[in-house]
Amino acid sequence: MNKVIFEKELNGIKIKVIEGDITEEDVECIVNPANSYLQHGGGVAGAIVRKGGRIIQEESDNYIKTYGPLPVGKAIITSAGSLKAKYVIHTVGPRWGEGDEEKKLRSAIRDVLELASQKGIKSISIPAVSCGIFGYPPELGTGVIIEVMLDFIRNSKTSLTEIHLIGLGREIPELFKQHLEEKE
Repeated sequence: MNKVIFEKELNGIKIKVIEGDITEEDVECIVNPANSYLQHGGGVAGAIVRKGGRIIQEESDNYIKTYGPLPVGKAIITSAGSLKAKYVIHTVGPRWGEGDEEKKLRSAIRDVLELASQKGIKSISIPAVSCGIFGYPPELGTGVIIEVMLDFIRNSKTSLTEIHLIGLGREIPELFKQHLEEKE
């Protein structure tokens, strides 16, 4: 059961920090921290495809066949199969140690928010992109995600009315909450 551990509002947009499973989120769109080949085998990506169904992987495969690998820092959108969400935005965050990680993570999150806005999406759930198997230190990565999101809310026209920041267990949600409180 997903649990809200922190909530605030900024420029008419509700921001909620959620402890729980992104595949259970009751939002219009969830974000998948993907690899460049959109092969959703492990981590959050694997869980999304297992729960949402093969269609998510098939649409991802079709994208790769048509356009080639998705560059680090970029995002694409697919349907969400049988998930509660209607869409999945897949974004490729950096692997820790590849160089220019902060710039690439900023680009990945900004691309997610811009794509959601272009599609007219109202609610989205964002995990700690790159902070799992890609090795980005969670305390740094969650801070970058919060900074990009707050900057976007303050400076961009958007369809979004609700943004969830989510993590399984306590660590990631607590870090998101801490960064939000620091930036108030």
